[in-house]
Amino acid sequence: MSTKKDDIPTTLPLLRDRIDALDSQIQRLINERAMCAEKVAEVKMAEQGVQSAVFYRPEREAQVLRRVMERNEGPLGNEEMAKIFRQIMSSCLALEKPMRIAFLGPVGTFTQQAALKHFGNSIVSAPMAAIDEVFREVESGAANYGVVPVENSTEGVVNHTLDSFRGSRLKICGEVEVRIHHNLLVAPNVNPDDVTHIYSHQQSLAQCRAWLDRYWPHAERVAVSSNAEGARLAEEAGKNGKAVAAIAGDIASELYSLSVVSANIEDHPDNTTRFLIIGNEKIPPSGKDKTSLLVSAKNEPGALYRLLESFERHGVDMTRLETRPSLISKWGYVFYIDFVGHCEDAQCRSVIEELRERASEVKVLGSYPVAVL
Repeated sequence: MSTKKDDIPTTLPLLRDRIDALDSQIQRLINERAMCAEKVAEVKMAEQGVQSAVFYRPEREAQVLRRVMERNEGPLGNEEMAKIFRQIMSSCLALEKPMRIAFLGPVGTFTQQAALKHFGNSIVSAPMAAIDEVFREVESGAANYGVVPVENSTEGVVNHTLDSFRGSRLKICGEVEVRIHHNLLVAPNVNPDDVTHIYSHQQSLAQCRAWLDRYWPHAERVAVSSNAEGARLAEEAGKNGKAVAAIAGDIASELYSLSVVSANIEDHPDNTTRFLIIGNEKIPPSGKDKTSLLVSAKNEPGALYRLLESFERHGVDMTRLETRPSLISKWGYVFYIDFVGHCEDAQCRSVIEELRERASEVKVLGSYPVAVL
């Protein structure tokens, strides 16, 4: 039964006593949940075998977080409440089996931020130098899952990620969206007025182009492998007495002990990057899912129309269509398609069956829960 506001004490000593009592109750319930999680692990290993047991269930976690948001009565917001439960679930899952998550590194990147947002903080982080290395780490079994960027709301798709799916057996197991806020950073001993070079990833420099043109036109912009690498170079330059700045997020500024000169300098305030969770298993329906396909069209007139017509006729909402060179035949192309629904849904299954008849190749990259947070 929920507490009414009128039932809450109004004096400071009584309020503190009430908070202490609630903290004790919350702590007891969290530990009880953790014990249940340990029991779940025992049951799974007994039924599925120690080596075959699957502990992380993306569809189950998505359902839990949705219910958390649906039943939330405030005053905490839905997303804030879900974030709290996200970390509780992460800590409980670590009791079952700590997960090793590979991501596009180095540490301090937005991809690491996406990994922590999706899996919580109770994971073993494994930064990789390139997107294809993330794929290899998961394929080899060295990591349970990987996190890679796939598209940005202002700069478009990440082609390297799309191309990596062609020769990979990995599946898309989830997605996570991260609002991208860029900061101009310098080492504590650097005078911002003396800055001559600004380091960052080329996409971040592009996302802050108008701001840089207005406020820092004199500084040379240097593209590096990642925002975190730019932050590392700025820290190193500061130690050597050089006036260098970096553009990166909060996690990089904390990691490399840099000062924020200007915050949220991105040209578009709604700048968002979508990341994919890649793994080895197929994900059952969660009730609110998305499916991604790779389709090679036949080289004939009207081929693309015949592919897309199936979506309209079966009432399936296609949310993304990207074209990439096939790398097999000259002027041949493959299409990456996202649509709403799970591949096991009747309508979606009908669309996929028709695509297989009309295309030279159809590869289901995965059906997975729509991002909750």
